[in-house]
Amino acid sequence: MNIIGVLHSILVETSKYIIIILFAIYTWHCFTVFIGRNKEREQRVYARQQKMMFAIHFIATFVLFLNSLDKNILIFYVCQFLMLVFMCKAYPFVYKGMSKLVLNNMMMLLTIGFIMIERLSTVDIIRQMIFVAAIGVVALFIPFIIEKFPYFDKFGVVYALIGIAMLSLVFVIGKEKYGARNWIIIGSFALQPSEFVKIIFVFFAAAFLSRVRNFADVVKVSIPAAIHVLILIAEKDLGGALIFYITYLVILYVSTRKESYLVLGTGALAAGAVLAYKLFYHVRVRVSAWKDPWSDVANKGYQVTQSLFAIGTGGWFGMGFCEGTPEKIPVSKTDFIFSAICEEMGVFFGICIILVEISCFIMFINISLKIENRFYKLTALGLSVEYMFQVFLTIGGVTKFIPSTGVTLPLVSYGGSSVTSTLILFAIIQGLYVINNKRGDDDEAES
Repeated sequence: MNIIGVLHSILVETSKYIIIILFAIYTWHCFTVFIGRNKEREQRVYARQQKMMFAIHFIATFVLFLNSLDKNILIFYVCQFLMLVFMCKAYPFVYKGMSKLVLNNMMMLLTIGFIMIERLSTVDIIRQMIFVAAIGVVALFIPFIIEKFPYFDKFGVVYALIGIAMLSLVFVIGKEKYGARNWIIIGSFALQPSEFVKIIFVFFAAAFLSRVRNFADVVKVSIPAAIHVLILIAEKDLGGALIFYITYLVILYVSTRKESYLVLGTGALAAGAVLAYKLFYHVRVRVSAWKDPWSDVANKGYQVTQSLFAIGTGGWFGMGFCEGTPEKIPVSKTDFIFSAICEEMGVFFGICIILVEISCFIMFINISLKIENRFYKLTALGLSVEYMFQVFLTIGGVTKFIPSTGVTLPLVSYGGSSVTSTLILFAIIQGLYVINNKRGDDDEAES
C-alpha cells in the first residue's frame, strides 16, 4: 500500500471515532441539559450541540470529498451549511420561547440525512436539499398562521373530507411502488399523499375528540377515521394504516380516559392484522421474511438479510465513512437507511440516533402537556405519537424486531414527501407551544 493509501486509511479510521465521540457527547447533552434548571448553562449546552453538529458535518463531508474528489460535494456542503446556519438563527427569532433542544435535534437528524444521502447519491441529495430549503422557509410562517387563525378546531369535517379525498386520489392517478399503490408520479416528481394526510388526520381527530362527550360522539368520529385506515389498507400501505390507527387510538384514549376503548381498539388491531395476513400476499411475504429470512435469502428474505449483514458487518464502531457497501442494501436511501448508517458509522452511532429520536418524542410530549388549549394539546400529542411510532416501525423493521412495513426514518431518509411532512410536524408542535406561552404571558399581563 502506498503512502497516500495509508494516510487515507488513517484519516477514515480517525474521523470515524471523532464523529462517534462527538455524536455521543451530543446525545448525552440531550438528556442532561435540564439538570439544575440553570438557563445560562442550558444556552451553553445548546450552543455546544450546534458546534458538534457542524463539526460532524464538516468531517464527514471532508472524508466524502477525499474519497471521490468531486467538486460538487464542496458546493453541496456550502449549501447545507448555509441552510443549517439559517435555521440556527431564523427559527429562534420567529419561534420565541421555542424548545431549542428540539431545534438542535431536528438539525442534527437532517445533517445525518444529508451526509448519508449524499454518500449514496449525488442526484438525490440535490432534491433533498431543495425540499428542506423550501419547507424550512415556509415553516417560519406557521406561528403567524396559528395566531391569526385561532379557529382550527372548527373544521373537523373539512379535515376529514380533505384527508379522504387526498388518499382516494391515488386510485385515480396513483402508481404502485414497492408493493403499495400510494404514490402519485408525474414525470420525475413523486408524491406520497399519505405523508401529508397524516397531519390533516391528526387535526381532524383532535377537532372532534376535543369535544367528545358520549359514546355517540365516539362513533361519529370513528367512522371517518376508519375510512382513512381502510383506504390505506386498500392501497396496501399497511405501514401508513398502522400509523394512522395507533395515533387515533392514543388520541381517543387520552381524550376519553376510558380503558375499554383501548382494549377494544387493541383487539380490533389484532383481528385486522390476522385479516391482512390472509388477504395480502406481500404481507405474508414480509411476515415470512421476518420469521426466517435465512430460509430464502435470495428472494423473500433478501431485504432483511442484507440489512442484518450490513449492521453486523459494521459492528459497534462501523467500517468507516465511505468504506462500506451500503448500495447492496435494498432501498438504502429510504426504508433501510438506518442499516446503511450502522454499516459505516457503527451500531453505537445508530443507538445515538435512536436516543436523539426518543429525546424529540419526550420533548414533544412535554410540550403537549404544557399546552392548555384542549384541541392544540391533542394535536401535539397526535403528531408526537405519529412521529415516534414511525421511528419504531422503521428501525424495528430493519433490525428484524418486527416485520418490515416500508416506512421511512423521519428527517434522515431520502424523500421529499417524508422530509416535508416531518419538518411541518416539528414546526406545528413548536408553533403551538410558542403561541400557548404567548397567550399565557398576555393573560398574566392583563390580570
